[in-house]
Amino acid sequence: MSGLDSSITIVAYLALFASVGLLFLFVNLLLGSLVRPNNPHPEKLEIYECGEPTIGSSFVQFDLRFYVVALVFIVFDVEVAFLFPWATVFGKAHNLADERFEVVQMSTDTGQAVLTPGGQAMFAELGISQPAIPPTTNTAAAAASIQNSARDFTWFAAGAMGIFFLVLLIGFAYEWKTGAFDWVRSVARERNLQTGQPLPSDPLMEEQFLSV
Repeated sequence: MSGLDSSITIVAYLALFASVGLLFLFVNLLLGSLVRPNNPHPEKLEIYECGEPTIGSSFVQFDLRFYVVALVFIVFDVEVAFLFPWATVFGKAHNLADERFEVVQMSTDTGQAVLTPGGQAMFAELGISQPAIPPTTNTAAAAASIQNSARDFTWFAAGAMGIFFLVLLIGFAYEWKTGAFDWVRSVARERNLQTGQPLPSDPLMEEQFLSV
C-alpha cells in the first residue's frame, strides 16, 4: 500500500467516525424532541442556578482589582513554565555527573573508550544527536572528564536559575511593597503618610476612605 492510499484510508476512517458521531447525536435529539413533555411557563424560563437576576445594562465597569490580580497571576504563572525545560536539562546533566552512572565503556571492536547506550541516550535527550569523545583507551579518565563537564554545567544551570529566581523575587517584593497584592487599600492612610499628617486612630473612620 502506497503512502497516498494509506492517507486516504485514514481520512476515510476519520470521516466515517465523524459521520457516525453526528448521526448518533442528531438521532437522539430528534427522538428527544418527539417523546419529551413540552410544558413551558414563565417559572421555567427564569434563571436556574446562575446567580441573581440581571438588573440594568450588562455593560458595566468591572473593578480594576480583578485585572491587577489576573495580571500578577499571569506574570508569575508564565515564569513557572520556564522551569520545566530547565528542570529536564538539569536532571539529565545531573545524571551524567553521577559517578554511579556508567557513561563510558570499552569497545570490543576498536579497543577505544566509547559511550554506553545509556550515555548516548542521555546526550540525545540533551539535544546532542552525535556525541563523541576523544580517542583513548582509559575509560576511567574519559568518564571522569564527562562527569566533570556535566558537574560544571549543573553548577552553571543552578546559578542561572538562581539569578532567574532573584529577578522574580525582586519583582515580587516590589509588588508587595506597592500594595498590588492588597485587595483593599486605604487611600487615606497613603495620603496621610505622604503629607506627614497623623493616621486616623479610628479604624471605622479609616474604612470610609478605602479604595483601590
